[in-house]
Amino acid sequence: MMQNEKVKLAILDMNNDEPNQGLRCIVDIVKMFDQEVDYKVFNVRAKNKLPDLSYDIYISSGGPGSPLEEEDWRKPYLELIQQLWDFNLSATSQKKHVFFICYSFQVVCDYFELGQIKPRKSTSFGILPVHKTAAGKKDIILEGLDDPFYAVDSRDWQLIQPRLKVFKEHGATILSLEKIRTHVEYERAIMAVRFSNEFVGTQFHPEADPIGMYAYFSEDVNRQKVIKNFGEEKYIQMMDRMDDPDKIVKTYTHIIPKFIKNALKQLTHTLIF
Repeated sequence: MMQNEKVKLAILDMNNDEPNQGLRCIVDIVKMFDQEVDYKVFNVRAKNKLPDLSYDIYISSGGPGSPLEEEDWRKPYLELIQQLWDFNLSATSQKKHVFFICYSFQVVCDYFELGQIKPRKSTSFGILPVHKTAAGKKDIILEGLDDPFYAVDSRDWQLIQPRLKVFKEHGATILSLEKIRTHVEYERAIMAVRFSNEFVGTQFHPEADPIGMYAYFSEDVNRQKVIKNFGEEKYIQMMDRMDDPDKIVKTYTHIIPKFIKNALKQLTHTLIF
């Protein structure tokens, strides 16, 4: 028989109480699995709230600011990540599954010393192409996506200059790289990493909900903000790509849902006895 208890999922809110769409999008995706999952949101940066090790799945959100900042939340947050990592090293079953998004991805890549976290020359913003690596073409979370696929990118920082020796020591792999830019000589940022079978993250925003984002950026105050900072051409391009079924609609319905489905598949078979 199967136990009635649901899988426990923790959402780590890294937005520092700043208005955002990302947290709502993550919650909406998680609610798709409400028959199998109970979730709770933890306000990490603003309230220093963190889950314990009793959760089965953890999703750590994007957020504003420098991923290198030394604030009160950082040490306990990274201690939690290390505890989850260590737990998985010793566990034979019921391992902890963790997904890192953008800001969280940068914080954790810096912690594991996988490469250099540096400010960009200018903000990357829009719905942009992301290219799979050889490993990414075989990875379950990118399965079913085109190459390149499209994702919402919004960041002032980036992971570059991978330390391949450290990647090898951790058993980590690079899954995707940012768009090819033939007109500049800047190094392409690493856009997704599989840290282990259970830990994975993206530097883009796979949680971006095209319907909610379209409504948000259609509001005049948000439209004017984008045009002021990035130009009208960028705004028009973004809105055209928003509801394209082959762009972020596909990314939204694939990456995090596949991560959760894969975690549930691995977790629930150990609940059967």
